[in-house]
Order: sequence, then C-alpha cells, then structure tokens
Amino acid sequence: MTINTTPIDELIEVPAGLRGVIAAETRLSDVRGSEGFYHYRQYSAIELARGCTFEQVWFLMLEGRLPEAAELDEFTNTVARLRKLPDELLPVLAAATGAEFRPMIGLRTALSMLASVLDLPPLWDADPATCGRDALRLCAMTPTILAALHRLHRGLEPIEPQPNLSTAANWIYQLTGELPDQRAVRAIDRYLVATIDHGFNASTFTARVVASTGADIASALIAAIGAFTGPLHGGAPDRALESLDEIGTPDRIDDWVRAKIRNGDRIMGFGHAVYRTDDPRSLLLRETALEFGGARVDFATTVERRVVELLAELKPGRSIYANVEFYAGVVMELCGIPRPMFTPTFAVSRVIGWTANILEQADTGKIIRPAARYIGPAAPQPVPPVVSRR
Repeated sequence: MTINTTPIDELIEVPAGLRGVIAAETRLSDVRGSEGFYHYRQYSAIELARGCTFEQVWFLMLEGRLPEAAELDEFTNTVARLRKLPDELLPVLAAATGAEFRPMIGLRTALSMLASVLDLPPLWDADPATCGRDALRLCAMTPTILAALHRLHRGLEPIEPQPNLSTAANWIYQLTGELPDQRAVRAIDRYLVATIDHGFNASTFTARVVASTGADIASALIAAIGAFTGPLHGGAPDRALESLDEIGTPDRIDDWVRAKIRNGDRIMGFGHAVYRTDDPRSLLLRETALEFGGARVDFATTVERRVVELLAELKPGRSIYANVEFYAGVVMELCGIPRPMFTPTFAVSRVIGWTANILEQADTGKIIRPAARYIGPAAPQPVPPVVSRR
C-alpha cells in the first residue's frame, strides 16, 4: 500500500468535483464528448451495438478482443450456467423487496449476501483467474437477482433462468414469463451493448476507489451501485417516459416545455454532462425505436424535435439534446420491460463495465488516496476545560 507523503505546499489544485482531472489510465473505454463519440477498447461502441451481441462485447471488455466462434460458444455457455442463484440467497430476496419497490437497493443487499455465500476473497489476495471468475459470476447473477426481486414484489414466483437463451432474451423472459420475439431481443441487446460502460463516471470511479484498497470484488461493485442510485447520477428512462405521458398530445408540447424552463425544472431525457452534441446512444435508440414504428414512436420523435428547438430558443448558447434516457424508455416499453425495471436493465449491462474497471484497477496494485484542503478553524488551539459529570 502506497501512502501519499507529498508535502502540502506541493499538492496540486484541482477543480470542484475533479471535473476534467485525469485520475487513472484505462484500456477499457473513453468518451469524446465534443465529437459525440465513445468507444470500448479499440471499437466504436455504437458500431458494436449495431453488429455484435451482448456476449461478444462482454468478452471484449474482459479479454481486449472479440471472440472467435468457438470462444463465443464457450463463453455464452459459461455465462448461462452461472445465472442460477444459490438457494441461500432466496430468503434474502424475499426480505429485500420492501413496501416501496427499490430494485437497485435490493440488488445491493443481495450482492452483499452473495459475497458471503460464495466466500469471495479480497482482490489483493486473489490471483487474476480467481478475480475474473468472481467477476463473471456476479455479472451473470445480477439479472437473475433483479428479475426475482421484481416478481417477488408482485407476489409471483421467480422464474429460473434458461440456459439456451441469450442474456437479453433471458432478461425479458425472467421478467415477463414469456419468450420474447427476435425484434425485442435485438433491441434490448443493442441497448445493453450501448450502456456497458461510459467513461470515468461517478459510479465507475467509486468502484475503482474501493478496488484500489484490495477489497473483494463484491464490495467494489456494491459501492458502485450505491453511487449509481444517487439522483444526480443514475439513469431515469422511466421518468423520461413519464414526461411523454404528461405532455399527452403534440399541441401541449410548447406550453409544457416553457413551463418547465420557467420554473427551473429539469426536462428528463435531455442534456448530458459530457456531450455537447447529439448523444450517440440516443441516436442509436431512436433508430431502434423507428424500426418498431407506431404512434408512441411518432410522438416521441415529435417531442424530441420540438424540445430541442425550444431549448435552443430559450437557452441560447447552450447545446442541449436528447440523451440516452429519452429513447431508452420508449424502446424498453416497446419490448415489454415494466417501467420499474428500466433502470435495473441499465444495471444488467453496466455491471460489466464496473467489474472490468475493478479488475483493471486491481492490476495496478495502487491505492487511490487523494488529499483534501482543510478549511475549518485554525489549529492547534487550546483544549477548553472539560466540565466533569457528577
């Protein structure tokens, strides 16, 4: 463990929130916001989403290359076998649903129990093969946990995962109990690929901080989920869809948007901290939604176009476009995903990015230990007399 011994007068000033500060090196992904481009390893993430399956890109994130046909079959079969949950976890899932359904909190609780059941070793003590195996198990079980939480909350029995289904198809099946058609599977597959990773966001950074201490992989993953549940970070495609419901008809768009801006309210599904042009994920999902067609999609594209026009008019000088949340909700609704499970669907893919970052950070063997500027009262000061208790 390396301790920071840099003298205080040699420390570097950084902006609030570490905005724009390079805190680590990675071979996994990058976001070039001004270009509207992001990539996994050496490939465009959007091109991967259009041409590859989720399992192929999952392999890429772990191994640094796309798999050969035989490797893909073996990897897919391995993931399918690992989806089944240990019996010890089922009582925890039943207790974690709660009166108010919060699936990400339930996932966090279940992963904590799972770490104990699987007896996961600290990253510091484990060899790379063991760490990789543990990462694969946690990622494979995550959708099974989330789907079980959803069904238990509705008073239904969880559905066993099907080993002959892909991750996307199995996710829809375990939620709905029905085998999905290929159009829905391909749409969810695209979404999952497009959201596997996205630069050094707050949850990814959190995962890497915990991994840098040498803790077990589940602890780092749970920390990432905790950061992700924060309202300033986690996706909200269900809220973006609710905006379409609130607007209702095309003639109400202008009044609704103007009222939101006048009141200082955020328009869900628009704007991004990194992109200053179209969010490439939004463009991909708009394209995917248009393949379904229908009145809902037509209305969504009309709302998007008009909101962007009004934002340009009422907030001149700012580039605000639809983000991944806007069309994600539309696509997931078309595929039969229940609204409370929109954000968990995001988590089904993002656990891949989190664990890939955890493994990469563990390889460095260095603890992340920044400094803070003290701004409290000057020290040292005399300690006042302590009033004795009688």
